[in-house]
Amino acid sequence: MSTFAGTWPLLRLAWRRDRWVVTASVAALVLTAYSSMAATLDLYPTDAEAAAGARVMADNPSITALYGPLPSLTAAAVGVLKTIMLGSLFTAFLAFALVRRHTRTEEEEGRFELVAGGVVGRRAPLAAAVLLATAAVLATGGLSALSLVGTDVDATGSLALGVVEVVAGLVMVGITAVACQLTSTARGAGGLALTTLLLAFVVRAVADTSSSSSSGTSTAGAKGPDLAYASFLGWAERVSPFGENRLWLVLPAVATMAALLVVADLLLQRRDLGSGLLAARPGPSRASSVLGSPLGLAWRLQRGAVLGWTIGYAVLGLVVGSIARSVDQIASSPGIAEMFRKLSGGHGSLLEVFFGTEIRFLAVGAAAFGIATSLRLRSEEAAGRAEVALATRVGRWTWLSSHVLVAVLGSLWLLVVIGLSAGLSGGAVSDVGVAQVLPAALATAPAVLVCVALTVLLFGLVPLWTPAAWGLLAAFVLIGELGPLVSLPGWAMGLSPFDHLGSLPGGDADVAGLVGLLVVALVAGATGYAAFRRRDLVT
Repeated sequence: MSTFAGTWPLLRLAWRRDRWVVTASVAALVLTAYSSMAATLDLYPTDAEAAAGARVMADNPSITALYGPLPSLTAAAVGVLKTIMLGSLFTAFLAFALVRRHTRTEEEEGRFELVAGGVVGRRAPLAAAVLLATAAVLATGGLSALSLVGTDVDATGSLALGVVEVVAGLVMVGITAVACQLTSTARGAGGLALTTLLLAFVVRAVADTSSSSSSGTSTAGAKGPDLAYASFLGWAERVSPFGENRLWLVLPAVATMAALLVVADLLLQRRDLGSGLLAARPGPSRASSVLGSPLGLAWRLQRGAVLGWTIGYAVLGLVVGSIARSVDQIASSPGIAEMFRKLSGGHGSLLEVFFGTEIRFLAVGAAAFGIATSLRLRSEEAAGRAEVALATRVGRWTWLSSHVLVAVLGSLWLLVVIGLSAGLSGGAVSDVGVAQVLPAALATAPAVLVCVALTVLLFGLVPLWTPAAWGLLAAFVLIGELGPLVSLPGWAMGLSPFDHLGSLPGGDADVAGLVGLLVVALVAGATGYAAFRRRDLVT
């Protein structure tokens, strides 16, 4: 029997299970690329109009560290500035999620052992996962490029943006494949792969800011250190869409993925099913008293994620605050100022509107943390660990509340962190500080709680559909990002909980809207609790 026997049936099965997730993820990335370019071209019909704002962006180290260097001083380059780095990161994350889910996660949950009893070769599961992830990456890059062509920008630059996403995604496929062979758990594989992604981002940011300081400009054509080439995100960025258009950088990405897959295959042949090359360390002989309660166990499972998100949000807050000093120059055009006001619903000064826009975007991230933490309920149930816990004196509501409480408090904590860090940083360079930014951040809490409550509702009513919470969040983001720009009707905008927050800082909170969101969160959460109490466990 060939070691690749069964690859095609496994690939069809993987697509059958994840077709909606893959389709929605690719569509969201493509729409993000298109909407960013279309909105920018509406603001800057000509390159001459874009030049002034582009120079300010190019000379701002915080923007360079976050998004990378501006490819050129043109409207099209401004339109892809955010998409270059965010598109790279999200495409890489999609590749990671697909490879890990259909390799290490399946193996950890015991389904691979059942599959291996059929006509399935040793290499087939990894090959199927790699093929699915690669197809998703290529679809993202190709469709993003085609979407930009529809805005009448340069076709070569559009293709270069697709290459950016393909470079990041393909290398991440290889990194995740290796990580899944090294560890014996999905969590461990995720830690290795995502740490590598984080390091790639940090190396890229250091390279870009040092290049900027050494040359006096942050455009992609600047002469400076080549440290960015030590990071695969740096390769993606150096493609420079609508600038240098270095399409050839896809070749080292393909070669790197191929080399990593060879390494992954060698490691696969040297380990047993269910194990990893890195031996799991035994825990202490006695558990701490904190682990004697469901809440203590839930916190122990999530404390690493809470710490990581806290550090990330503190850094993002400092970056947002530091960008505030250049807001007046970046938004010198009345059109840009109006766009900020549409996105934030903001009133007051341009600086206050800027903080309102960024806080809403980061509130979506806090909601994503709450959803990810709540989804632990489903993974604990599916793996059978919930059944073991509930066989003791632990009640269903107590067990459910332990994970929900961590999700809720963790999300609120992230809002506090962003309010403090952005407020302190902004207050150092402007007259908008913690007193204005922190209340604005906390005012987004009801919308975040609605997202967590909807996850609990799905878990209680239809546990197999619990991951659909990500689809709801994606829909809310698309409504919030595209709605004001394409003038969606009010009822459609109202479907997103982030549309009922008022206009802090600078304006007033929508008290009725916030109370309504809290009511929705309570009703959805209570319904989820009641449904979980009455249904059977689904393992």
